[in-house]
Amino acid sequence: MRLDRFLANLPHLNRQQVRVLLAQRRVSVDDRVTCDAHHEVRAFSRVMVDEQVLQAGEPARYLMLHKPAGCVSATSDPEHLTVLDLLPAALREGLHIAGRLDYNTTGLLLLTNDGQWSRRLTQPQTKQPKAYHVRTEDEIAAHYVARFQQGFYFAFEDLTTLPAQLEILGPREARLVIVEGRYHQVKRMFGHFNNKVVALHRERMGDICLDPDLAPGQYRALDADEIASV
Repeated sequence: MRLDRFLANLPHLNRQQVRVLLAQRRVSVDDRVTCDAHHEVRAFSRVMVDEQVLQAGEPARYLMLHKPAGCVSATSDPEHLTVLDLLPAALREGLHIAGRLDYNTTGLLLLTNDGQWSRRLTQPQTKQPKAYHVRTEDEIAAHYVARFQQGFYFAFEDLTTLPAQLEILGPREARLVIVEGRYHQVKRMFGHFNNKVVALHRERMGDICLDPDLAPGQYRALDADEIASV
C-alpha cells in the first residue's frame, strides 16, 4: 500500500494532515525518514510519525528446509505429513512454500511469509535457475544434452520448455538446471526418452544452495546475503 493511503486510512488523520506530515518529514518507514507519498508500506514495515509507532511491522521470516522423501509440499494435509509439520509450531504461522517439490522429491525447499520475495523467486519471468541432481532407471546418453538445450514440447500446456542445461555425471546420474517449474517437468523431460526418473533432489534455487550441514528434515533461517540474492 502507498504510504499516503496507509496514513489516510488511520482514524485520526485526513489527507491534508498526511500531506503536511510528509512535507515536514515527520514520517519514517523502517527507521528512515521519507516524504515520498508513494513509498510502499508492507506488513513488515515499521511506520512512525515523530516518536509514535503506527505499525510495528511483522517480522519477515525466510527458512531453508532439507525436504525428505515421503512428505507433501503443503501447509496442511489430512492424510500425509507436510513440510510444515517438520517445523516447530511457533514457526509455522503465516508461512507458505516458495517452489513446491513432489512427494518423493528431496532437497532444498524455501518457506517464507514474504509473498513478494517468493514471487520474485518462483515466477517464470524472473528465470531464476533451479538445479537438480537426477538419477534415472536407464543410462543417460550423450545426445540428451543437446535435446534438453532445445526444449521439449508439452502438449497439455501447448508450450515448448525453455532451454535447460544437462550435465552428465555418470551412466545414470546428471545435474539439470531449468528456469521453469512446470508440473512434473523434470520427469516429463526424461520421459521424452522413456527414461524413468528414480530419484530427484533439488540442490539450488537462484543463488541459494541447500546447506550441506542440514540433514533431511532439518531447517535453518536464511542469512542476509541469501535473502538479498532474490
